[in-house]
Amino acid sequence: MIDFNQATFKDFENIPRMDIRQRSAIFCQFLEFMEENGHMNYRLLNETGCAPEMKTRLTGSDNGETYISLVSNDYLGFTQHPKVKQAAKDGIEKYGTGAGASPLIGGHFEYHELLEKKIAAFFRKPADHSVIFTTGYTANSASLLCLLQKEDLAIIDMAVHASVHEGCILTNKKTFPHNNLESLEHILKISKDKYRTKMVITDGVFSQDGDVAPIADILYLTRKYGAYLMVDDAHGVGVIGQTGRGVLERTGLLDQVDFLTGTFSKTFASIGGYVIANPDDIKFLKFQSRQQIFSATSAPSALGIVKAIELIDEEPKWKDDLNKNMDYLKKGLTKLGLNVGTTESAIIPVKIGDPHKTGDAGRMLLERGINANPILYPAVAKKDARIRMSLSATHTKEQLDKVLDAFDYISKKLNLV
Repeated sequence: MIDFNQATFKDFENIPRMDIRQRSAIFCQFLEFMEENGHMNYRLLNETGCAPEMKTRLTGSDNGETYISLVSNDYLGFTQHPKVKQAAKDGIEKYGTGAGASPLIGGHFEYHELLEKKIAAFFRKPADHSVIFTTGYTANSASLLCLLQKEDLAIIDMAVHASVHEGCILTNKKTFPHNNLESLEHILKISKDKYRTKMVITDGVFSQDGDVAPIADILYLTRKYGAYLMVDDAHGVGVIGQTGRGVLERTGLLDQVDFLTGTFSKTFASIGGYVIANPDDIKFLKFQSRQQIFSATSAPSALGIVKAIELIDEEPKWKDDLNKNMDYLKKGLTKLGLNVGTTESAIIPVKIGDPHKTGDAGRMLLERGINANPILYPAVAKKDARIRMSLSATHTKEQLDKVLDAFDYISKKLNLV
């Protein structure tokens, strides 16, 4: 029998001697246990759109209440920008509500061509250096499933996004401890002549700690040992770099990595993903990636993404406001003695460690009108549970002060310092 007091979602993935119905039944009992303890902070129903404050309905409630929202990755607030919304409306008026087919067999429209051109130009590349995907998740998973086979090797930072791990199920995989260059070099050295293709894969900004990969050092090692480098900078674009081009811009390496992947669901305020690479690799993905062949492509509302890309340069104040908010909240939490780790981004964790104390902190935040994510194993190590917050340029100082006041209270109640 599973001890619900110690259990996490991962414990229910594959229970020996239980078929799917039995696993589902015991998992539902676990969800009821979490709800009874006030830890059911998942799949909450939002009644309003992404914003610094959102109306959200808690589990078991019939009515939503307004909370300061720290759960959306709408970093620049563009989901509510009038120009972005108008561009999405214009796309629907001109083309309808859907593409109707996969890109390969009839679902490739001129707005897709425009979007690929715009995202390539954003990273200072010609149009033939980009391909778009229906989600950021599949920009990683579908691309890697296409690029790496049983003769190849993926060398992965252990903290990369789940989409990377899924994309490597058909190939050989070795992981190295987070940002550990010595371990990375050891793997590269012992693998040097054993595989057809070796690809090092890392995030630019990591999704749970908000910290940044040492890209320049990683690139040096990949070149030294004849490997390729893929960087997923989903959380860095729009946030980091002088003009918001992300970690690669900050390190001066936009032209150096082999594959840059990202998402349209964060800074660019919609849904979808992209890969930036050399033209031959891009063409290969367009004709070989299964999502490009078998899955319908993005809807005409994707023209809102085109406008969001343009706004990064047209209205740089949003990035400036976001960075001010990042600095203010991080300094305030640190002053309270709380552990925010090494974050350099709009993702700000408060590391607690104990998973049940973390659940209690999430419940107490909701009681004080703040919605933030308790993150537990397997998203992070069992000893590394935390409250994870995502900031927006449109959060106000008054809202952030309310967050700091709540953490001050919770820290004293739960002895977090």
